[in-house]
Amino acid sequence: MQVYILFTLLLAASLHALECEVEEYCYERLKTKTLCKPTSCLDLLCLGHNETGVYTIYPTGHLDSSIDVVCDQETDGGGWIVFQRRMDGSVDFYKKWADYKLGFGNLTGEFWLGNDNLAAALQVNGNHELRVDLESLDGETAYARYNSFNVGDSSTEYKLSVSGYTGTAGDSFIYHNGYKFSTIDNDNDVRSDHCAITFHGAWWYNKCHKSNLNGKYLNGTHSSFADGVNWEAWKGFYYSLKTTEMKFREIF
Repeated sequence: MQVYILFTLLLAASLHALECEVEEYCYERLKTKTLCKPTSCLDLLCLGHNETGVYTIYPTGHLDSSIDVVCDQETDGGGWIVFQRRMDGSVDFYKKWADYKLGFGNLTGEFWLGNDNLAAALQVNGNHELRVDLESLDGETAYARYNSFNVGDSSTEYKLSVSGYTGTAGDSFIYHNGYKFSTIDNDNDVRSDHCAITFHGAWWYNKCHKSNLNGKYLNGTHSSFADGVNWEAWKGFYYSLKTTEMKFREIF
């Protein structure tokens, strides 16, 4: 009982400290900038939009840069732009370069925000961090957090930069650091065969992967090797996850 009470007190103290960090960031942000056109979900949080949902942001601050995004305003202090979600297998993620470039799916369900949108949103407001939330079919959850995250624009073929892992899921993403995005019709991996075709996905394939969150939606344990919605460090190459969300925010 005493251990439980101590854990509860420590958790409450941690959440309070995080709230204070967000408040301090918002104070400085609002003091130095008029947020008539929010550039991120963290801007929206600073403006009082603290419910998770679909919002419009303007990465450059101009009307012609508008992007509709899902803002996670609850997890770990909020302010996250969600750019990938798997939850029920209703959307086919085995798509071509043009689809991943522009984005597809439904923001209220499964979707990929689009590599152009992802790159544009990451080019403003300084450095960003990444969070990956994972859930198994039996409701077990885990997360991976990276304190540095960036994706280049189309001229780099959306090259990934990621580092600084913490979390409970184990690291299955830094293996992909420095690699370009690949799809079934654009092979940028460094293996002799085509990783996107072999593992039925689209990703920053190396040779080939430690994670494959855009792979086949295979509902848990599967016999095929590494072609599901896999996060090797947590559930291995023969378990396809039920739910995944990838999200980023400015570092504060």
